[in-house]
Amino acid sequence: MLQNTIKASLLLFIFFLFCTCSHDRMEVDIETVSIPQIKFQRLEKDVFSITKDNIVQKTAEIKKNYGMFYERYLCSFIDRGGTMDSLYEQNLLGFVNDKDMKGVFDLISKTFSADDLKKMQAQITDGAKRFHYFFPKRKLPIYLTTCMSGFNYSVANSDSTLAIGLDMYLGKDAPFYKMLELPEYRTRVMTKTYIPNDMIRGWLLNDFDNDAAINTLVHHTIFYGKIYFAVKALMPEAEDSMIIGYTSKQMQYCKENEKNLWGYMAEKNRLYENNMRTVQELTGEGPFTSAISKECPPGIAKWIGWQIVKSYMDKNEDVTLEELMNEKDAQKILSKSKYRP
Repeated sequence: MLQNTIKASLLLFIFFLFCTCSHDRMEVDIETVSIPQIKFQRLEKDVFSITKDNIVQKTAEIKKNYGMFYERYLCSFIDRGGTMDSLYEQNLLGFVNDKDMKGVFDLISKTFSADDLKKMQAQITDGAKRFHYFFPKRKLPIYLTTCMSGFNYSVANSDSTLAIGLDMYLGKDAPFYKMLELPEYRTRVMTKTYIPNDMIRGWLLNDFDNDAAINTLVHHTIFYGKIYFAVKALMPEAEDSMIIGYTSKQMQYCKENEKNLWGYMAEKNRLYENNMRTVQELTGEGPFTSAISKECPPGIAKWIGWQIVKSYMDKNEDVTLEELMNEKDAQKILSKSKYRP
């Protein structure tokens, strides 16, 4: 009887120890996190409600509701000049009355249901709660704004506004993408399921800008590794393939060839290469990483960087997410990661 009791207690202790050790410190109970409500706005609907007869009134309303973001939208997103431009009315009416632009707006209306946008809003809000938990001193967006960017912007973070160009997420077979002759590797991820991850990544890229005057491959590798690690922390339910934009086949390639990929990166001091052509080959977009093979996914150094950062955070449990993102020394992260696939 006593022996059974001891065995039961031991099993309970081992179970408790396992649960404690297996706890993911990136997990956040968002129910306990309170943030100001992020206001949801539909700029594309407001802009396409403008007519020759109401443009003065509508412009005043939009300027009041969107502030300086509207000026940036006009100048940078759709390149029509600001509201103070003498040709403002002519330029904007030309945009909203253009046959193709009206067609894009109609397709946006068909592609994104009220439920789609409500779900997106909820996912971004959850991400914002996690962001506030990990980075309590950093500013949160006040507005979550959808718009039609003229196929120029997917995500933008301007002051207090986190904006998304819905025309960049119409689905891989959208006729306008064929008209623009966009390559398949781009249109494959231009669907609405990618919006929440892209928005969080864009937000992080803006807040933790890669502005250091260092152009070595290891610097860019670790920088993007940190970004993807943080996206996963803020969007834990997202598949890794969605976060980095790889197909399941490409993810399988990475896992099966991780050791060889790392060997290629590490050999001949390639990690410390500062030739921007080499850096671009291994971190840039495309159908594949041409420096390695046609089977190797694009931007493979970013995926390797993600694995290095995972190893670093696993082996340095005292490091917080905020400390990770603020750490500029890529070599320090690489060395302390003890990454050995």
